[in-house]
Amino acid sequence: MTDAPAAVEPGQEPPAPEPAALPWADLAVEHFQLLRLAPLPTDRNSGARPLRFVEFAYAERHDKAHSLLRMEIRLPGQKVRKEQNQLDVRVDHGERRVTLGSDSGLQLEPLNRGVGRFLLAQAVQWLQRRWSNYRVEGMALPNKDALNEDTRLRRDRFITATGLEVEYADPQHLKGRTLDTTVNQLKGGWNTEKVQQVSMLDAAGMLQQAEQQLQEKEGQLRERDERVAKYRREDSGLRFTITCLVAFAVFQAGLLIWIATR
Repeated sequence: MTDAPAAVEPGQEPPAPEPAALPWADLAVEHFQLLRLAPLPTDRNSGARPLRFVEFAYAERHDKAHSLLRMEIRLPGQKVRKEQNQLDVRVDHGERRVTLGSDSGLQLEPLNRGVGRFLLAQAVQWLQRRWSNYRVEGMALPNKDALNEDTRLRRDRFITATGLEVEYADPQHLKGRTLDTTVNQLKGGWNTEKVQQVSMLDAAGMLQQAEQQLQEKEGQLRERDERVAKYRREDSGLRFTITCLVAFAVFQAGLLIWIATR
């Protein structure tokens, strides 16, 4: 027996229905790849940007009504919040509509390393292979990104580089959103000098090269230690010889003084 709907008092609005659960909400990533983030000059906002390696992970699901591509960036030895470093691309086949990300926006760590552009490029390539005529739904942009002018401009350049257009509803540029477009209008490239995909074979080759370089450095350190030990032995011998010569010279001087005073 089902529960009866709650009664609504006169003058009250009926409660809003709960949104339907999204399909594959708990989908876990299944495929993994290593990414090399090239070293870049220090940025005044994000700080130092050294060489770094991160993991790109993704999974996809399809049925007659929906499709989902879930992508994540995982950082070695570092945990991030659940909403960070994740991008969902949802496709509604009934409405021929695509939704990029969530209302909270794309939150990435590390910042300003080209990772966001890489994720969107993967999304664009995935969409254009299948549904190039679908509509990409516009979305509101988080206000927090517009509080700093440099941050807002960087975000807008990032968005427009993907083929999306940004508009604002106020002169202060706080209430922004992207406009609807079609999948075939999106741009799928990224800066391959900043973010490089590394295959398992390449990763193994890099590890092997690093091991060889480590062994070479250890050999050089052993040779240096042997040279230092040799120099120390020679230095000790020279010190002993000099001490003997000084003692002999003092003895000779004393002997000459004694002879001269006799």
